[in-house]
Amino acid sequence: MVAPAVTSESDIPLALPSRRRRAVPVLMRMAAALAGGGILYASYPPRTLWYLAPLAFALFTAALRHRSARGGFVYGLCFGMGFMLPLLTWLQSFLGADFGPFPWVGLSLVVSLYMAIAGAAMAVVSKLRGAPIWMSLVFLGSEVLRTYFPFDGFPWGKVAFGQPEGLFLPLAAIGGTMLLGFAVIATGAGAAELVARWRAGDRRRALVLPVALLVLPVVAGAASWPLISTNAEAGTRTVAIIQGNAPDDGINLMYDTPILRRNHIAATERLAADIRAGKVAKPDIVVWPEVATDLDPDPTDDPELSKAIADVGVPFLIGGRLIENPTTIQNVVQVWDPRSGPGPRYAKQKLVPFAEFIPLRTISAAVTPFVADTRDMIPGDKPGALPIDGTTVGVAICYEVAYEQVVGDAVRAGATMLAIPTNNAWYGPGEMSYQQLAMSRVAAVEYGRAVAVSATSGVSAIVQPDGSVTRQSELYTAATLVASVPLRTTATLATRLGGWPEWVVSAAGLAALAIAIGSRLRRRRANTT
Repeated sequence: MVAPAVTSESDIPLALPSRRRRAVPVLMRMAAALAGGGILYASYPPRTLWYLAPLAFALFTAALRHRSARGGFVYGLCFGMGFMLPLLTWLQSFLGADFGPFPWVGLSLVVSLYMAIAGAAMAVVSKLRGAPIWMSLVFLGSEVLRTYFPFDGFPWGKVAFGQPEGLFLPLAAIGGTMLLGFAVIATGAGAAELVARWRAGDRRRALVLPVALLVLPVVAGAASWPLISTNAEAGTRTVAIIQGNAPDDGINLMYDTPILRRNHIAATERLAADIRAGKVAKPDIVVWPEVATDLDPDPTDDPELSKAIADVGVPFLIGGRLIENPTTIQNVVQVWDPRSGPGPRYAKQKLVPFAEFIPLRTISAAVTPFVADTRDMIPGDKPGALPIDGTTVGVAICYEVAYEQVVGDAVRAGATMLAIPTNNAWYGPGEMSYQQLAMSRVAAVEYGRAVAVSATSGVSAIVQPDGSVTRQSELYTAATLVASVPLRTTATLATRLGGWPEWVVSAAGLAALAIAIGSRLRRRRANTT
């Protein structure tokens, strides 16, 4: 029997004895990709092992190098599941054992499919000259895709969000999450390429690019630290963050939301008492978390909340659920002055699919346990730049901090500091809050602004413009954080560029993929003639 001809390196003909001797077995590649995903998770907060992320991509790109698109898809899926399954375990705390692991595993699989598609494309471009660069851009292009599609996307777990500290972080101020993520991936891809070429006995000139990719991102990150400043260009403000706490009750908290209001009013009353007793400095601004209370169309009808705010005597940012009528609900942050009462408000633009709105309700009812009890919220359409006490505060609600459009628009509209109200009480004492805090730390550097993160049950924090955390609460404890933050007016290069890095990365990745496919088709035609 004559074996079929093999014209290119592939993952299929490993059954041939000669092929087995020359190629790494498919199972070993799958194991390398899976280990790469696990190492990327290990590099993520709350751990401070940011330097493991390039190693993760070294393993992943090594598994993909010169593989077929079909093999790349499988390895990308392994990498994605190795990363996303442990990253999203907090979904189990939300839904509880009654619903089983399906939602957690299902969401992990969906996100991993984006990485599988990226893996297929990365394998195709891995045969181009300068392959590590194109592989890095293709992976980042998949992140852009899942940030916006479908249903406003799911940007959780972007590479850059695992880098809230370390040598690469300052690059966020230059090119946002795209440049930060590129530095991480390209360093790992360069290392994998260097090892492969060294083992193949390539000449020194062939090692220049992988050595450059291994070294330059680290040098560029370290050299960019002088660009990061915490100077108070427009003065300072003393900010108080109220964390009223909530029970660790997962999905059941959806049906007991008044407890959030009670706890946060009680915490506000304690702050007022501490100010009168001289135990804490009187703040300039107080920030409540996301949906800590329900708000009527005319919030002045809320004498209890008005009194609590008046007792403190300074303006508040109140995170609340604005109920215009039974079918019109918005997730908002309301400015509330102790003298003039309610003022401007910001409505959340990026709503959480299958939580704040239910797409494809008929289908979703089969897989989402609370469809019948969820009314679709109405998204806002204005930047979150709220004037309060002579300061413009940029607001992004909960995981909106992951969307550069939302945060960037607020800063470009004049925000001199940022506030991120969030409600993480549903998600248990796992890593979800720490993962979200990391996003705020990256945003602080990207936009050069201090960030006040106010969570219902933790983690609340004061983040300086260099990404450092000066005050932080514990999970599931009542806490009030009071600290001074600098107000800044300088626009970072990332702020000025806006969405351009995402467009450039996506276009370059697609162009490289098109060139690689075209080259492969030309070779096939040449081989058949």
